[in-house]
Amino acid sequence: MVEKSFWLRIIFFLCLFFGAPAGVTPAAAGERHPFTVADLLAMERIGDPQVSPDGGRVAYTVARADPAANRLRSAVYITDLHRPVSVFLPPDKSDEDTNPRWSPDGKILYFLSARSGARQIWQVSPATRKPRQVTSLPLDVRAFEVSPDGSFFILAMAVIPGRTGGEESKASPAKKGTPATGSGMIFDRMPVRFWDTWSDGKRNHLFYYPLPGGPAQDLMAAMDADCPSPAGGGSEEFSLSPDGRSLVFTAKDEGRSEAWSTNSDLFMASLPPSPPEVPPAPPVRITANPAADTQPRFSPDGGRLAYLAMNRPGHEADRYRIIIRDLASGRERTLDLRADDTAGGDRSPDSLAWSPDGKTIYCTADHQGRHALFAVDTETGKSRLIVGAGNVVNPRPLRGGNVLYSWNSLVRPTELHLLDGARGESRRLTDLNDPRLKKIAFGETGEFSFPGAHGDTVRGRIVYPAGFDPVRKYPAVFIIHGGPQTSNIDEFHYRWNPQIYAGAGYAAVLIDFHGSTGYGQAFSDAIRDDWGGSPCEDIRKGVAAALTAFPFLDERRLAALGPSYGGYMINWIGGHTDRFRCLVSHAGILDLRPARYEIDTLWFPEWEFRDPERHNPSAHLDNWRTPVLITAGCRDYRVSYTQSLALFNALQRRGVPSRLLLFPDEGHWILAPQNSRQWHETVLAWLHRWLDGPGDRQGVREGCGRRP
Repeated sequence: MVEKSFWLRIIFFLCLFFGAPAGVTPAAAGERHPFTVADLLAMERIGDPQVSPDGGRVAYTVARADPAANRLRSAVYITDLHRPVSVFLPPDKSDEDTNPRWSPDGKILYFLSARSGARQIWQVSPATRKPRQVTSLPLDVRAFEVSPDGSFFILAMAVIPGRTGGEESKASPAKKGTPATGSGMIFDRMPVRFWDTWSDGKRNHLFYYPLPGGPAQDLMAAMDADCPSPAGGGSEEFSLSPDGRSLVFTAKDEGRSEAWSTNSDLFMASLPPSPPEVPPAPPVRITANPAADTQPRFSPDGGRLAYLAMNRPGHEADRYRIIIRDLASGRERTLDLRADDTAGGDRSPDSLAWSPDGKTIYCTADHQGRHALFAVDTETGKSRLIVGAGNVVNPRPLRGGNVLYSWNSLVRPTELHLLDGARGESRRLTDLNDPRLKKIAFGETGEFSFPGAHGDTVRGRIVYPAGFDPVRKYPAVFIIHGGPQTSNIDEFHYRWNPQIYAGAGYAAVLIDFHGSTGYGQAFSDAIRDDWGGSPCEDIRKGVAAALTAFPFLDERRLAALGPSYGGYMINWIGGHTDRFRCLVSHAGILDLRPARYEIDTLWFPEWEFRDPERHNPSAHLDNWRTPVLITAGCRDYRVSYTQSLALFNALQRRGVPSRLLLFPDEGHWILAPQNSRQWHETVLAWLHRWLDGPGDRQGVREGCGRRP
């Protein structure tokens, strides 16, 4: 454990650097207060842990909200794995430091920074902590990895395919006008936009960059495709062989069908490429699976390649299998991750990491309301649960069967942990948020289950109100998750954290309805063409089960909230039941007919709802009587904000109490700190308005409508 005095000095420095979050007032010594939005924004966010080559240190990022700048800022930390010693790189006020990567000898730490005005690779000696810029490229570097011998980088930049860094604006599928010619954008093919960005013809490409000074060579010059993927992808999507002679990466190179295809394949490029004056040989496609292939990982000896693959084309939420390819023979084996041998025991891994001896692959997966860590024997294919509690991310296997990983839960933000493989015990390496947590009174958590749709067992979770008094009756909010193929896992969430509602005096109830992940692929697939059927029945039965299991819940004061698919479900519920006293719909679909073509990825509606008239919320607007707060981001190109605007207009015309909160600068998620604060405060004010009175139960309709 790191010494308290050390962390007090760290916190003092960070307060000087980041500034104290607005609205945060220090609590008196020993005083605890309910969790608030200010507390949520004040938490340090640990990410991207990278273990040094000798296994003795870990570098990682620490991000914190900067309310004054209305964004997150990030610094790089280094912690000793064996002694309570940590240091951090002196941050620069101009921007953030991210993507730490060690040199092969462990003497240099490389990282990304915009200290010079552009996002470039920098280096620092952990001993001196004096950063020095390494690259001076004409474009921002998105991600990078260091070669096994330290002689080159593989880095990612956004370019126009076939153009050099200085020519990226000369051609674009979206032909932009000028003030003299008009500001219109012309498109000749899809996709037109993605998540929160209009397509401008740029693609994320991987480059070979020899040290010390380049030049950078585009390894994907002939490909009209992305690696990393444009939303959320990083260096997990490409892998260097241990000898540094091969690069394998994933890309969706589908031409005109890109917008309605879920197929991504693995490609291999030979290294080093041709001399700079000669174009490098095009990468070779090495998989032919018509569905998604991703996360390639070379074995430590370089003889095998592991990757994740789905089976079904067109389905973005199919189960991943682990594929191991023998590179000499080309033969492949499929390993199914299983939590047990019963029906529904299959799991979908979402990360891969080889053990140093090549005998085990560690992976994480949703598992019964947790995001667990599994170990898979590469010879037998048998899997075992290693860490089953909370939310495990970023596993980093070490020698001797030890594993470093990030971990969080409903009552603790992310910290780094080290698993002792021999003893099966974990110890916490960092305690960055302890000073803040000591001042917070979280709501306790519990679980329950009940027979849901089709008689299947459905699981739920409850977060008790902070300062719970068993003799009181409490209002409750039912939070309906998005996806829909996700899960209400035991995690510390920065957008839909149930502790926010517990801190405001409500019980928070979360139900993993049909469609949720972590209960087998059949359970997840059950939502297809049944968006308003089984999931709504699960929620209706879950409300009844929660009221029975937890008699302190006030059945007269219930609310339901949901984002994305959860917003769709709120819009469906509003036309079918008066069970809730108020609703909150964020980024929800109202009318499936236009939505199926407004969405930025056509594969999603083509798989999920083949008949747009089936379970369409807009058909039931005349039945809506429940007050609703409607929120959305105007840069949301997944679920257009016009769906939310249409809902507000329709309910206003019908005289239903409703309020609309739009963010012109946000997309599908409300991310900027001040916007997050405003969103939470508006939602809580809406709940207080409708739930703080006694209420009644007269004339309540309960149901989800007739299932077609």
